[in-house]
Amino acid sequence: MAEPGFWDDQEQSRKTIAEAGMHRRAIGRWSELAAAADDAEVLFGLASEEEDESAMAEVAADVEALGPRVDTFEVDSLLDGPDDHRNGVFTINSGAGGTDADDWAQMLLRMYTRWFESRDWKVDILDLQPGEEAGIKGAAIQVTGENAYGNLQAECGVHRLVRISPFDSSSRRQTSFASVFVYPEVDDDVKIDIQESDLRVDTYRASGAGGQHVNKTSSAVRLTHLPTNIVVTCQTERSQLRNRASAMKILAARLYQRAQEEEAQRRQALEDSKTEIAWGNQIRSYVLHPYTMVKDHRTAHETGNIQAVLDGELDAFVRAYLLSKTES
Repeated sequence: MAEPGFWDDQEQSRKTIAEAGMHRRAIGRWSELAAAADDAEVLFGLASEEEDESAMAEVAADVEALGPRVDTFEVDSLLDGPDDHRNGVFTINSGAGGTDADDWAQMLLRMYTRWFESRDWKVDILDLQPGEEAGIKGAAIQVTGENAYGNLQAECGVHRLVRISPFDSSSRRQTSFASVFVYPEVDDDVKIDIQESDLRVDTYRASGAGGQHVNKTSSAVRLTHLPTNIVVTCQTERSQLRNRASAMKILAARLYQRAQEEEAQRRQALEDSKTEIAWGNQIRSYVLHPYTMVKDHRTAHETGNIQAVLDGELDAFVRAYLLSKTES
């Protein structure tokens, strides 16, 4: 950075500074973990020599607390793709299962929101489409955080729920489906040319909660990109201009994703998985009846503590998926 001419290209210098910052933070995290491990080793040695049971218990607690931090660092070290460091535009859509599927989509929204918050990622809901009776038809979320896109890729696909339906008067078992996909958010260093002539813009009244102004004015925006037939909606803001800006952000992310696939087919597996949101296509099953279990069909990782998973404890599933990719 001290080299002559470094600041001549503002765009490139900004990109270099951001990349250097990422490396510094990674080194800092590694140094903290290494220091904590060294401290635990020293304390263990002293406690063993003095046969101090209380000190041994303290060391054991420190090591146990260190484990999840090491796991998270290991996962992040696996993210070396060109877009893994980016923020993500995360979408959830209900599939087969009627009202139960809409309710399942809302349960997934809650689960992921809690996971995002546990990782200190910023969450902004860009679009929320309520179901006819309960739950949601779909949602689009902007997730801002280091390596967000790289982690979120582990969740792409169809998610299956088996439970006793709360919407069935006969209390029968119901299977519901919802799909999850993520697109890398386009930063200023990536140029996506969207021509106004290629857009059809529709405005309409927002549905669902949002206040008197949202529901009584045509603030919701639907963008259709005519060359690709990509449709994006946004209705969470009171201002039509803000909704349009959010919709353009999602559209740019989706067009960037499309361009990357066409150039190198690096995300062909993601596109191939965009099949019917129903039987035979799920990546993970969540079973609440007749037993409780969450199982990822790609990695065989599973747990019986389904409530913890629904409360956002997803790191173990993401770690298993990313490790499996390195072994394939």
